[in-house]
Amino acid sequence: MIRLQKLLAGAGLGSRRVVEEWIRAGRVTLAGRTAQLGDRAAPGDDVRLDGRRLELQAAAPGSRELLLYYKPLGEVTTRSDPQGRPTVFERLPPPDVGRWINVGRLDVNTSGLLLLTTDGELAHRLMHPSSEVEREYRVRLRGRPGPQVLRQVLRGVPLEDGLARFDRVEPEPTPAGEPPEASHSIFRVVLHEGRNREVRRLWNAVGFEVSRLLRVRYGPIELPPDMRPGTVRRADQALIDRLDRAAGGGGAARPPAAPEGRPAAPPPRRPAAERPRPPAGSRRGPKAGRFPSK
Repeated sequence: MIRLQKLLAGAGLGSRRVVEEWIRAGRVTLAGRTAQLGDRAAPGDDVRLDGRRLELQAAAPGSRELLLYYKPLGEVTTRSDPQGRPTVFERLPPPDVGRWINVGRLDVNTSGLLLLTTDGELAHRLMHPSSEVEREYRVRLRGRPGPQVLRQVLRGVPLEDGLARFDRVEPEPTPAGEPPEASHSIFRVVLHEGRNREVRRLWNAVGFEVSRLLRVRYGPIELPPDMRPGTVRRADQALIDRLDRAAGGGGAARPPAAPEGRPAAPPPRRPAAERPRPPAGSRRGPKAGRFPSK
């Protein structure tokens, strides 16, 4: 018997957060009664969503799927939109089992890498703040922030939902052969949270407007430089396992053993700002300094 929200997420019905919302809303029943957070169930139990019985067999090992989607501007990261705007799910191929679950969101005016998986438990771990999975963006600003502003966004800026900060901020050089723009600047920024519109709100809080925003990396997965907006790519099993380890899955590497006769000590946890950067040449998405067209 396992917690109901974990059972439904493991069956690919949604991320654990979404399943918890269903339970709170009274949409899930267990053995004929309204389910509660904390209830436990087994795959063969009578669990229903809006009156429809659910198939709760977890996907077999190695069968989970992952998509890399290059979200274009103008699409929303929902299954339907009251305003009739196009959604990211309209372009996706059908999964072999279950349904696609988006790992976080990108707002309608943000483009770039969006991950989707059939493993709700993996999606939950990737989005949960405790996993500290990095997100990297290329951001184009109106104006040119000085050193004091850059230090401020690294130290932290108070927002309405708490203190926010970037782990790293790196200026993008002007591409060879192009004149620098006096009224704009481009940066790479890294953070390990997924709060709503956090990158835009953080820059706005220090007086700078984001004119374009592109996500180029989520954890160890980069936006492939040969992908174009609106295209999809399936990840192989090795890449899925790598992402699983980044989110604290069971495949994470163990620390080296201590010398004989000496007890092993856990490595000290470093703050986010001191974490090692990805290897040179492996963390860049599309060509530096250029934003793709719509």
